[in-house]
Amino acid sequence: MTTELTAELITAAAPGHIDQERVADLYRQLLTALGEDPDREGLKNTPQRVARWWAEFLEHDPGRTDTTFRHETLRAGSDELVIVSGIVVHSLCEHHLQTMELTVTAAYRPRGQVLGLSKIARIARAHGHRLQLQERLMSGIAEDLMKTSGSPDVAVAVTGSHACMSARGVRAVGAMTTTISVHGDFAPGGTLSRLFLDLAAKGASR
Repeated sequence: MTTELTAELITAAAPGHIDQERVADLYRQLLTALGEDPDREGLKNTPQRVARWWAEFLEHDPGRTDTTFRHETLRAGSDELVIVSGIVVHSLCEHHLQTMELTVTAAYRPRGQVLGLSKIARIARAHGHRLQLQERLMSGIAEDLMKTSGSPDVAVAVTGSHACMSARGVRAVGAMTTTISVHGDFAPGGTLSRLFLDLAAKGASR
């Protein structure tokens, strides 16, 4: 894909104003540039299908991610923790438009209120449905979790495989990348640091 065509495609498929007709036309151009006949059987409806997929992916609505529940027995500095692991997120690397399959582990120490557990998965998937970097996705989840839970004690680990590493370039099939964001008592030297790092290490070894 030429630099110009890539730039046009990303602009046409930007969240909030996806021009499906233009995206489809750009994919017709791409197929032609690749030496294919976009009108042949098997390809003639491909540009429209791919355009619909872009709209579905980038306009994904995860539902409410801000639901909290008062829990008067919880107090600041208490021993209660909430840890959700095994959240699978699919995203696209913004450098090569290749897929990323990511597994998220998120933890926080409640401060008088708790999140509905499904909201943590919704936060993670909301960040996945855009052109992304694994590091930015991780940081975005952590920031949203702190904002929504009202707790400064938050940790997020993301382990994933990247098609841009396994299917191109070095072709490092099976390579996994782990990124970790820790805040408050989960930060290095905090009371929860070792606990979360051990959990993240177990998740990365699966």
